[in-house]
Amino acid sequence: MNPSIDTHHWPSSTHLGPKMGTESVRREGFIGLALLMTGLFLLSFAAGAHNISDSNAQFVQGLSGSAPGPFLYLGAKHMVTGYDHLLYLVGVVFFLRHFRDVLVYVTLFTLGHSITLMAGVLVNLSVNAYLIDAIIGLSVVYKAFENINGFKQIFGLQLSARLAVFVFGLFHGLGLATKVQDLSLSPDSLVTNMLNFNIGVEIGQALALVCIVAVLSLWRHRASFGRYAFIANTVLMSLGFMLAGYQFAGYLWA
Repeated sequence: MNPSIDTHHWPSSTHLGPKMGTESVRREGFIGLALLMTGLFLLSFAAGAHNISDSNAQFVQGLSGSAPGPFLYLGAKHMVTGYDHLLYLVGVVFFLRHFRDVLVYVTLFTLGHSITLMAGVLVNLSVNAYLIDAIIGLSVVYKAFENINGFKQIFGLQLSARLAVFVFGLFHGLGLATKVQDLSLSPDSLVTNMLNFNIGVEIGQALALVCIVAVLSLWRHRASFGRYAFIANTVLMSLGFMLAGYQFAGYLWA
């Protein structure tokens, strides 16, 4: 059983209880969705924008030698403001009820993006940032569609969720690498600084996950979750399409 798309976790209307009316369920559903989306946007825009800011770029470009503090901060900030990465993480943990499952899936995602982040920067792997970010947007679509059991119901397929998380992690890492490649970093201690940047990314991811899992856990214990889980993933899928479309447009018009 794939825990990320186990629709048996969805409470049915028979579990609402005699005191839970339709209006209460609707109100709780809207509250849950509002909390989820508000939390995402607060996380996404808390530090201004997803891309590395000009002030941060100028600061790290002026550094020479090992600088753990600035690169830890830069990595954490970039992940916390990375709305595309956060949306994907929401999809990954949406139905995960056990810490063990969260740990497994997040570890696979972390392993994937760490490999391509480090390799992409250190070997200066040339990829088109628009296309990579478009794929990242489509990864959100994929995960949300998987969450609503779309592949099984429409195509009769049961794909490996764990493999998909790892593979998309590779693309997310390339997306991070393209942002770092835009900086003119000193080759002196580049490996050390990239390790610190990657550690910062993991710190930012952990902080974001705590908020995401907390909001989902609170909502999941309410009867409205089962009724609005499908809608939430549909919204997630729509946002993924919007992100991908924006990046594809940037690629065509660049």
